[in-house]
Amino acid sequence: MIKPFRLVKNIFGMAIFFGAVWMLLTWSNAGIFSLHSFNQISIPLAVKNTVCYVNYNDDRPHVNNSENLKMIYYVTPTYPRPEQVPELMRLAHTLMHVPRLHWIVADDQAVCSDRVLKILRQTGLPFTHISSPKPFIYKTSNFPRGVANRRAALEWLHENVSNGILYFGDDDNAVDLQLFDEIRTTKKVSMFPVGLIGNYGVSTPIVKDGKVLGFFDSWPASRTFPVDMAGFAVNLDFLKDSANMPFIAGHEEDKFLVSLDLDIDDIEPLASNCTKILVWHTKTVKQKKATLKININKLGSVAKYHNFANLLREISTLGLADLDSENGIKSFITRNRKTYETVSDI
Repeated sequence: MIKPFRLVKNIFGMAIFFGAVWMLLTWSNAGIFSLHSFNQISIPLAVKNTVCYVNYNDDRPHVNNSENLKMIYYVTPTYPRPEQVPELMRLAHTLMHVPRLHWIVADDQAVCSDRVLKILRQTGLPFTHISSPKPFIYKTSNFPRGVANRRAALEWLHENVSNGILYFGDDDNAVDLQLFDEIRTTKKVSMFPVGLIGNYGVSTPIVKDGKVLGFFDSWPASRTFPVDMAGFAVNLDFLKDSANMPFIAGHEEDKFLVSLDLDIDDIEPLASNCTKILVWHTKTVKQKKATLKININKLGSVAKYHNFANLLREISTLGLADLDSENGIKSFITRNRKTYETVSDI
């Protein structure tokens, strides 16, 4: 006869087992988990990408867009944060000087951002705007940022473009205009140094007589190609249908290049045999978004503060700060170094 305690223990164990099986099957059907997820090149996604807007026209009268130049497809992953608009604006003012360039901006949010679209339209560049949120399984984990965005851009390129040059440029990178002239010559895969990377201050191929012998990077991590995302360009003729980028932090570049069946002898070193730095991995200091205790409608009704209220609405729209009539930081207007007026009291 089974003792009551043992019976309860067995029932509890079976409940856990069948519960685990049920969750496994449910997650597999939902695309959140599957046995294929152990394949580091392909992870099922439980998200939907949206092509928000495509503009093929180049409206820059000051740029010589000779069709003899190969089109550069500059892929920029981005995500909403207080620094997003100034980062994109700064990069835009570099790209606006580059002839024959199509800017692909893939944004890590589930909606098409009007703020991002406005910047793209102001440039006069040909562009593609994509909404490409990260997979659900990475919402609260230390996910490899930018992978979902780059994968969405690769999908768009496979479906819409047959030739040109692919380059991955983050929204916080600083780029010398000379780099664009050089990568346009890429036949398969070109590589070049990237400044401000890791403990060495640079990530670069080592070159002798025009051939890559090895790599100088402070985080080799058993990678075949230990390079930074900004340190290579790919001719789209060499971009295979199987080319992909995994959700493995630190290995995105390497696995992507390996998926191209790239051989070290195929690499074309640029930047004077990798002796010059033409791109830097700069990083803007992160700002915590503030919440200001301000009744914006009440403030806007005061004639002398009408313009000030419009400015506050602008910083809210740009994501620089939130406005709340009940909670947040008390802010002040000062006059003559001695007079302080609490904005929330206006």
